[in-house]
Amino acid sequence: MNKKDFQVKQDTEFSLDEFSTSDTGGFKDKGDTKDILKKNIKKMFSLQNMLYAYDKYSLLIIFQAMDAAGKDGTIKHVMSGLNPQGTQVFSFKQPSPEELDHDYLWRIHKHVPERGRIGIFNRSHYEEVLVVRVHDLIKNQKIPPGLVNKDIWDLRYREINNFEQYLYENGTIILKFFLHVSKEEQKQRFLKRIDTPEKNWKFSASDIDERKYWDKYQAAYAEAISATSKKHSPWFIIPADRKWFMRYAVSQVIVEALEGIKMSYPVLSDEQLANLESCKEQLLQEK
Repeated sequence: MNKKDFQVKQDTEFSLDEFSTSDTGGFKDKGDTKDILKKNIKKMFSLQNMLYAYDKYSLLIIFQAMDAAGKDGTIKHVMSGLNPQGTQVFSFKQPSPEELDHDYLWRIHKHVPERGRIGIFNRSHYEEVLVVRVHDLIKNQKIPPGLVNKDIWDLRYREINNFEQYLYENGTIILKFFLHVSKEEQKQRFLKRIDTPEKNWKFSASDIDERKYWDKYQAAYAEAISATSKKHSPWFIIPADRKWFMRYAVSQVIVEALEGIKMSYPVLSDEQLANLESCKEQLLQEK
């Protein structure tokens, strides 16, 4: 797979209709990617250990998508082999009263991964230019009236770009995935949730209401992705109608990003190596 086939070029305007939701990158079925996915998960585990030991970089992975596109499943399957000690997962929902009393990036910055760790955002600060825009929730955010005008979304794109550049310049590698599902596939997944008792809890009547805003969401996503896909924080539009391919594609992008980080295990000094040998001798002499 060539990840550039799914990476959004900087400063490129587009419509999501231009991107396939069912592309499988030339693979025929799940069996074609099963072994590769397993290998990628093992690679991620090894690379994560090095990232943790090197302790200079962190990796932030952002997932955005329409409902039922597969964010939770992708996080579960792709990140299954990672060491929980070095992994942080956060889901961002409706802001709390405390969060609304701060700027919209406040709650996001608190959860940026520490050096040596991998952070996963299930939804993110991009909700502030998606659901907030589609449902006109900006009026509920306690922003001074004079600051809410026709340029508000362009201002937020600029702020998000500056925020992500700041993180990058301080050692946070950023990968952003939009899991691109079709409206028909979403419908089928909703029906499956309704028809499968153990999946009923995943469905909400509000999911049907949100479908009425499908076109507005598609336009908001396209504009936000176009405005914020940068070399230091790229967006990848991943076809999501075939879950098996989506999970493989995400894993491939993550592995290549980790492999691209110039990192290594710490090299001990002669004094530290001598101390190790001394400790080894003490252990061997124990009775």
